[in-house]
Amino acid sequence: MSSSTDNSKISIHWFRHGDLRLHDNPALMHTLETYSKNSLMPIFIFDPRYFNEKTKYDTIKCSAKRAKFILDSVKDLRQNLEAKGSGLYVFHGKPEEIFKDIVSSNKIQSISCQEEVASEELRIDSRVKKILDDTQTFETIWGSTMYAPEDLPFHQGVNGMPNTFTPFRNKVEKNCAIGKPLASPEKISLAKGCDDDALDEKHLSYMPTLSELGYNEEDAVSDERGVMTFKGGETAALERVKDYIWTKDMLRVYFDTRNGMIGPDYSTKFSPWLAYGCLSPRYVADQCQKYEEARVKNKSTYWVVFELLWRDFFKFFAQKQGNQIFFLDGILGDDAKGNHPNSRRWGLDKRTLQKWKDGETGYPLVDANMRELKHTGFMSNRGRQNVASFLALDTNTDWRYGAYYFEQELLDYDIYSNWGNWVSAAGMTGGRLNKFNIPKQSKDYDQKGDYVRLWCPELKNLPNSLVHEPWKITKEQEEQYDFKLGVDYPKPCVEPWYPRPRNNDRRDNNRRGNNNNNKRNNNKNNSNGKGNKYTKGQRKEMKSLKQGSYKFQ
Repeated sequence: MSSSTDNSKISIHWFRHGDLRLHDNPALMHTLETYSKNSLMPIFIFDPRYFNEKTKYDTIKCSAKRAKFILDSVKDLRQNLEAKGSGLYVFHGKPEEIFKDIVSSNKIQSISCQEEVASEELRIDSRVKKILDDTQTFETIWGSTMYAPEDLPFHQGVNGMPNTFTPFRNKVEKNCAIGKPLASPEKISLAKGCDDDALDEKHLSYMPTLSELGYNEEDAVSDERGVMTFKGGETAALERVKDYIWTKDMLRVYFDTRNGMIGPDYSTKFSPWLAYGCLSPRYVADQCQKYEEARVKNKSTYWVVFELLWRDFFKFFAQKQGNQIFFLDGILGDDAKGNHPNSRRWGLDKRTLQKWKDGETGYPLVDANMRELKHTGFMSNRGRQNVASFLALDTNTDWRYGAYYFEQELLDYDIYSNWGNWVSAAGMTGGRLNKFNIPKQSKDYDQKGDYVRLWCPELKNLPNSLVHEPWKITKEQEEQYDFKLGVDYPKPCVEPWYPRPRNNDRRDNNRRGNNNNNKRNNNKNNSNGKGNKYTKGQRKEMKSLKQGSYKFQ
């Protein structure tokens, strides 16, 4: 990149929460290429509305743990920019007010940033545009998905996409190609020595503290039982990709391990870095393809890209549906009031909601996951599906309270994935309602109870037969295990729900000779040492998930 610049003109690149990186950053490259003769002013603004501000759902916008992750990410971005000959101006305030002070100088020609599609971000974009005059431009550039919206194979593009994932996936994988990730720029200029006080060079070294953002340092410390330590920033993100895919060689078994809940390597753990743009999804997909060429190509190598496609789907879905993803009745609207099979009359018992938040529902799998979230900011994908289903469908609670609580607590909070998953879990997209059988999920995915005992130590003395369903304990067993339900651990806050067995399940269980068949199957499975690796439920779920394909441009 040429360092020759026209110091009379300045182009601002506004880094936001979704693109805190130099590699494969289309918005940054657009700024550098379109305004190559100008000096560049890279900016990040800590907007107080995204941090310790309260919502009407009894939450704040961002936990101390995530605030620290963002601070680390911005610090790393500044270091990486400085290594390229540039720097990062950092401000604390509302962007429309910060930019109003900055653009009063005639030197500002343009402001460029990554395009976002949710209402809060669009509202801020609109306010920033209003402070620019006719000679100054404001541009947003798409850059947070594997596939470009203009390449989607649907009539009317995003507006013509299906509202459910599977038909979207099938058509996209068949007809679209992932764009190759862009390299990091070799050199970046920097606007310095401006006359305007708003561009004082002190902002090239300024970084707010957690206290300035409204937090206590101790609240940002994660519990040592957490799956791993997440450090914000592009440097840590790229190191994690290298470590997981290449050093530890975990990509080849991802499909088999992805539903785990303990330890750093049962899944990629890329999500916090993806959420804040420290890591490009196209870069991850590209690394998967390189791994397939160098080592092995299988269902696991595909499945990481499949998970990234879910991220694409939810951002495009949010762009299509707008604010409906935030509404109680979702995209169903009036149909959710009795005209659709998923119709539901939502309620709110704040005592039940608080039990859910605190991990005191009396359902070990739910409680363990909610405690992990509260103390670390992380929760497995399997856990998220279960706790969302429980809150929305078992307790009939207004699901938006769950979505807002996740917004507060999750390290990897992403507007589109979070709200897309919650409105789907509540059945308000019109797709199939997937109500999870919590005790069965607990037995399937935490067979020995290690996870629930880790986060619910009051259950540590219960045997495997009771640790997932402590409400089944008898008086004699309470004496035997020195455990009192309702004292040592709460009773279920709602009546346990078990689905009715299907007719074919009854026939299978009553079939003559069924025990002998099971013995033969168990012997067969045990012959390869994997007989007890997966439960019947896990095997059924894994078999139902079909491998697809992906390609690059």
